[in-house]
Amino acid sequence: MTSRICANTSPIPILVYHQIDVAPSRGAPFRSLYVSPSAFARQMRLLKWLGYRGLSMSALMPYLRGDKRGKVVGVTFDDGYLNNLTHALPVLQACGFSSTCYAVSQRLGQTNAWDTVQGIAAAPLMNADQLRQWVLGGQEVGAHTRHHVNLTECDEVLALEEILLSKRELAALIGYEVEHFCYPYGWMTPQHTEMVHSSGFVSASTTVRGRVRAGLDLMALPRVPVVRSTTLPVFWLKLATRYEDRLRS
Repeated sequence: MTSRICANTSPIPILVYHQIDVAPSRGAPFRSLYVSPSAFARQMRLLKWLGYRGLSMSALMPYLRGDKRGKVVGVTFDDGYLNNLTHALPVLQACGFSSTCYAVSQRLGQTNAWDTVQGIAAAPLMNADQLRQWVLGGQEVGAHTRHHVNLTECDEVLALEEILLSKRELAALIGYEVEHFCYPYGWMTPQHTEMVHSSGFVSASTTVRGRVRAGLDLMALPRVPVVRSTTLPVFWLKLATRYEDRLRS
């Protein structure tokens, strides 16, 4: 059986984005989760200028397993927003980068309704055809459950259904295996990591902050958040130094 333990020889950052769009007005809830299209473009161009390769989770796996070495960074998007397709995809293609977008299989073509209770404005999610466009554009789809549920509030049967069926539903839509998972809200227990592994996923991402180091579990990968206020100097610090590792939480 393939090892679940990371064996990379140097820390690898996995960037996490949400919406690539102009932020709502000041005071809007979770305004920080918007990165403007121009800022995203500058960040990707900086990565390329610094010699990094932006990679999807599948392309990143040989590096995480220690089979390859190189100056690489994972690029991930949570939730499957349409603005990832319209604003991020052209930039990724221009830079020659791949990425993984974690989609919510039963919310395609709808909105981020799970955020309503927090007062976050509704934003369109990619529908099935748009998700296929994402894949045809050289990008990857990962699973983010069926309904963006808090797994820690689900019973065992429902949690497994949300994990396993999201994988199957998305695979049926895009025509290839979906091998990477992301825990909604970052909330999970060791039982959930086992469910993800037994469902056939080869990696799972969390909201724990930090770069991926050797010895970590592929079913509970930390990531590096990029938010509206992330300046280019801070972006570099997140990539190349222990800046995020010290903030691990």
